[in-house]
Amino acid sequence: MKLKLTTLALGAIMAAGPVLADLVLPSLSYRTGPFAVGGIPLADGYADYFTMVNARDGGIGGLPVRVIECETAYNTEKGVECYEATKGEGALVYQPFSTGITYQLIPKATADGIPLHTMGYGRTSAKNGKVFSHVFNYPTNYWDAASVAINYLLDENGGDINGRKIALVYHNSAYGKEPIRTLEELAKKHGFELSLLPVDHPGQEQKSQWLQIRREKPDTVLMWGWGVMNQVAIQEAANIRFPMEDFIGVWWSGAEADVIPAGDASNGYKSLIMNGMGKNYPIYDDIQKYVVDTGKAAGVGDQIGTVLYNRTIYAGFLAHMAILKAQEIHGVADITPPMMRDGMEALVITEEMMAANGMPGFGPEFEVSCENHGGPGVGAVQQWDASAGVWNQITEFKASDKSIIDPLVEADSMAYAAENNIELRCN
Repeated sequence: MKLKLTTLALGAIMAAGPVLADLVLPSLSYRTGPFAVGGIPLADGYADYFTMVNARDGGIGGLPVRVIECETAYNTEKGVECYEATKGEGALVYQPFSTGITYQLIPKATADGIPLHTMGYGRTSAKNGKVFSHVFNYPTNYWDAASVAINYLLDENGGDINGRKIALVYHNSAYGKEPIRTLEELAKKHGFELSLLPVDHPGQEQKSQWLQIRREKPDTVLMWGWGVMNQVAIQEAANIRFPMEDFIGVWWSGAEADVIPAGDASNGYKSLIMNGMGKNYPIYDDIQKYVVDTGKAAGVGDQIGTVLYNRTIYAGFLAHMAILKAQEIHGVADITPPMMRDGMEALVITEEMMAANGMPGFGPEFEVSCENHGGPGVGAVQQWDASAGVWNQITEFKASDKSIIDPLVEADSMAYAAENNIELRCN
C-alpha cells in the first residue's frame, strides 16, 4: 500500500469524526500569454498529481484534495487578484510559479497566515525562517542555482576560472535579477569577468544582446529566462554560432519547449535541474491508470514526463507530504493554513518516502526547520540531445557554495526584517 509511512497512524484519528471539508490547494496558472509554454505543463502536472492522489488514496488522511485553478497569464496584478479570490476557500498553500507574484504575496500571505511554497524561485532570502515565517523555498533557490552553475564551470576547468568571461542573459524583472548579486560575489572570489545583458519582457527581441555576445566572445553564457525568451535566446545563440555546450540556463530555462524549436542547432545546450527527469518512475504508472486512462488528465497528455510537468509532480508531492505532517502534528485531517505552515516547517523528506510514493530518487533528502526554510540548496546539470529528443543528466546533484550564499541570505533577510519591523523567530 502506498504512503504507508504516516497513513496508518492517522487512521484512528480520522475515524473519530466526520469528514468536514476538502483540502484546498489553489493553482495560480498561466495557460495563456507569452509564458504559456511553461505554464501549461506546470498546471497540468499539479492538477494530475492530486487527481491521482484522490483516486488512488482516497485523498489525504481521508479528505479529498480540491485544486482551484485561477488563470493569471503570468501577470502580477492578476496573480494577486487570484490570491484574493481564492484565499477564502480555505487555501492551505500557494505555489505561484512566478517571482513577481511571489514578491507581492509575501506580505499578504504572511498577514493572512497562509504559507507560500516557492520551490526554486521567488525571493531567495526567504530561506531564512527567522524572518519569513510563512515562506518556504525548499529544496533550493536562485542563489544556489548561480553557485551550482559556477561550481560546474570550476569542475570543468580544473578548479580555475580566473580571467574567464561569463555573460548573464536575464529577463529584466525581479526573477531575472535574482542571481546577479550572487554572481558578483562569486566573480570576486574566483576572478571571472561578469557581464550583464538584460532582456525586456517578454523576451522576443534579443538581437542586440547576442550581437554583443558575438563581439565580446564570453567563454560561457548563463541564462535566467522563461517562456518565449528561452526559445528566442537559443535560436539567437545558434544564429551567431555560439557553442551550445558553453550555454547554460537556470532550471526555468531547460524544458523541451525551449530547445525543440531550434531543431538540431540546440544540440548540446545545458541547463540546471532540481528534480527527477523523464517518466521512468512508478508514479507514472499510477498517473496512467488513475488519471489518463479514466479521462481525467488536466491537459491532452502530451506533457507527461516532460521537465516542467515533472517539476509540479514534485511540488505536488512536497505539498502532499507537508499535509500529512500537519495532520500528524495536530491530530486532525481537516487542517487549517496555520497547521499547514507547521507541517511545512517540520517537513522531513527521505528516500523511503519518495520510493513509497513511486518517486525513488526524484529529489534530494532534506529537512526543514524554523531557521532553514530552504532545504539543502543543491542542483545538477542536464544536456539536450537533439537527435534523440531527450535531456541527459550529466552531473550528480551538488551543493552550492554556502560560504557565499549564507551571508547573502542573512544580510538580505535582516535588511527586510528591519524595513518591515519584523520580530525574529526561532530564538
